[in-house]
Amino acid sequence: MSEPRLRGRLPWVPRLRDRPAPAPRLRDRPPPAPRLRDGHPLVPHLIRAAAGLVAVLCLTSVLWSGLVHRPVALAFGVLVTLGELTRRADAEAREAAPLGAAGALAYALLGEVSGRPAPHGVAQTVTVVLAASLAGSVPYVARGSGPVLDHLARRVLTVAFAAVCFQPLSGQGAFRDWSGPAYALLLIALLALTTLCDAVLAAAPAHARTGWPFGPLLREELRGMVGITSAVCATGVVMALAVGVAGLWALPVFCVPLLLAQLSYRRYAAVRATYRQTIASLARATEIAGYTPAGHARRVAELSGAVGRDLGMSGAELTVLEYAALMHDIGQLSLVDPVPAGATAGLPAPEQRRIALLGGAVVRQTGVDPAVAVVVERQADPCREQPPAARIVRVVNAYEEKARDAGPGGGLTALEELRLATADDYAPDVVEALARVLSRGSLTLPSAG
Repeated sequence: MSEPRLRGRLPWVPRLRDRPAPAPRLRDRPPPAPRLRDGHPLVPHLIRAAAGLVAVLCLTSVLWSGLVHRPVALAFGVLVTLGELTRRADAEAREAAPLGAAGALAYALLGEVSGRPAPHGVAQTVTVVLAASLAGSVPYVARGSGPVLDHLARRVLTVAFAAVCFQPLSGQGAFRDWSGPAYALLLIALLALTTLCDAVLAAAPAHARTGWPFGPLLREELRGMVGITSAVCATGVVMALAVGVAGLWALPVFCVPLLLAQLSYRRYAAVRATYRQTIASLARATEIAGYTPAGHARRVAELSGAVGRDLGMSGAELTVLEYAALMHDIGQLSLVDPVPAGATAGLPAPEQRRIALLGGAVVRQTGVDPAVAVVVERQADPCREQPPAARIVRVVNAYEEKARDAGPGGGLTALEELRLATADDYAPDVVEALARVLSRGSLTLPSAG
């Protein structure tokens, strides 16, 4: 087979041929993207059971002793309900209902109302927040949208933690002599501990479900809480302090900034979604032109992300890895003679590097993060000279191509080929991470057709 010839023109101007792309052969049909199998369900069940037990105990206590400070309870209940009704439907949101979270935390940390003690206690705090959250979740339950049960479990446990840390001591007058910055710093410290508790409650089920390392998952949760969660905590502190001085009229006043911040965050999330869709559309150019099989870039991106998480990547590193994996084959648009099935892993090393450099040039001219272009350019370099993201893209792309061509059982065959290759070709630690990810799904691919 002759080596693919390169066009003598700019790499970012592909020439579409007049003839239609050939129909894919049976062995060229893409295998299904490996799916992660659910891990041990014990941790999520334990969290739900703990939240249910706390809710039952608190509700029983309130029914036995009755509500105290009913106007205050009603005001905060309405605030939490409004926050739940304005919840974001974004699945990637760290805090879907920031206004409801701020109101719940403010009620948990409320020691005074207009200068008078507010001894509502832990049980009433959890009961009011739970009842309001349930009322605000009715529309979402009716539509069947969103993990309402997990959301409520985290909300109950988080509020209970904050209330247990504050309400008993506040009811005994331990903070009566605290004033000014000292009291505000106390509330901020309690909110920091509550945020850590919430991050653990979010990372533990993800670790149990996927098997990814707990440490990177926890770090990613904490990094994600720097944005809107910081505004939630600050608003909760300000609400608690303001109600203690000015009364319940302070609640609607301090809701407005958080509502505006939530609106701005929604617009920012929409911009990010549009940006990601644009990159995905660029990545499909090789598929539309017939250079690579349909869905190849998406499968490589999904599997690369899973391998990156297994290796401890998080945050911006995963974003760069995802974008580079989506666009790793875009350099093939400069080939006059397409590589059969877009399988570049079998090409000579100099040809792989040339295509990779052309792909990096294309990425740089799209305005994407330069770090993405570096990964695309260096995916064909010797393994020891590559950045971690480039090593992952190289291994996953080779696996996907080899598994597609090997037919039934191709996953096991492809993984064995990667393990038997030299360390200069594929990073052994990345290959083993790929094996761990695949072991949580399925290594055996169904036969084509």
